[in-house]
Amino acid sequence: MATTTYSSLSQRTTAFAAKEMLAHAEPIACLSKFGMLKPIPKNKANQVKFRRPVPLAVATTPLTEGSAPTSLALGYEDVSVTLAQLGAVVEITDVVNDLAEDPVLKDAAMMCGEQAMETIETLMWGVLQGGTNVFYANGTARSAVNTVITLNKQRAITRQLKGNRGKKITQMLSSSVKFGTVAVAPAFIGFAHTDLESDIRGLTGFTPTEQYGSMEALPYEIGKVEDVRYILTPVLSSIANAGGAKGSMISTGGTSADVYPVVYCAKDSYGSVSLKGSDAMTPYIRNPGQIDSADPLGQKGTVGWKTYHKSFIANQSWLCRLECAATAL
Repeated sequence: MATTTYSSLSQRTTAFAAKEMLAHAEPIACLSKFGMLKPIPKNKANQVKFRRPVPLAVATTPLTEGSAPTSLALGYEDVSVTLAQLGAVVEITDVVNDLAEDPVLKDAAMMCGEQAMETIETLMWGVLQGGTNVFYANGTARSAVNTVITLNKQRAITRQLKGNRGKKITQMLSSSVKFGTVAVAPAFIGFAHTDLESDIRGLTGFTPTEQYGSMEALPYEIGKVEDVRYILTPVLSSIANAGGAKGSMISTGGTSADVYPVVYCAKDSYGSVSLKGSDAMTPYIRNPGQIDSADPLGQKGTVGWKTYHKSFIANQSWLCRLECAATAL
């Protein structure tokens, strides 16, 4: 196990507060705020089923006078989700705690909080990228992609979402520790990496957040184009060297363009499951100096976190992925 020792630190002051972990986790939340959220009570189960009714077909056959129509059976679909346990720990010695001037425990809490939320966001991004509805900025496969996002591609995607009865997102998870929601202006949400900011701002009709007027900007939102609001963070990674000849696009290897997924979401298209409501992500603190059989002199302390989480796509037809390249600036 890697241990933070006194010799690896410069001098500052020592401080620590467990709330630092949660305080630094919250600002990173992005995908987590707009999907369905289903907390499971403790000691109940490690699996939850989302159950939804299957839409009824339209009734176009005229009724016959005096004859009742044939009754219909209401059907349901299940989406099963099984929780996974995640966590990490940082070990600190008593010498660090006693002599180092760096705020080691406080910094450890801050970094663990950021790590926990980035872990959840990264896992959610991996799930959303696996959606079955995919559009390409050019060509018919990822290996050909080497052009930027366009308004026509956005329109093709929103046309499909609307045609599939996808509803615009009207609420997001609040920033409090409780599982509450707050209302937002109706729109489809486009999630992507910050490298795409310049290309998105260049789309015809782009409206930056500072011109919204009375409409409040969402976390990490840069602006909107027609009925799509774009939210960008560096956590939503690209796929290095996966596209066609790079040309003037960003390329990690210098030959093939990096491919950037843009995931467009309608209401209730995806979600996540966690354990125990407001205690879904639990900080664990053990200060150096606590004596037990494994540490008889109290020479080690730990800062860590643990959570249960699983992301899922609830309805493939309400989620689309555009794969495009990003202009090298």
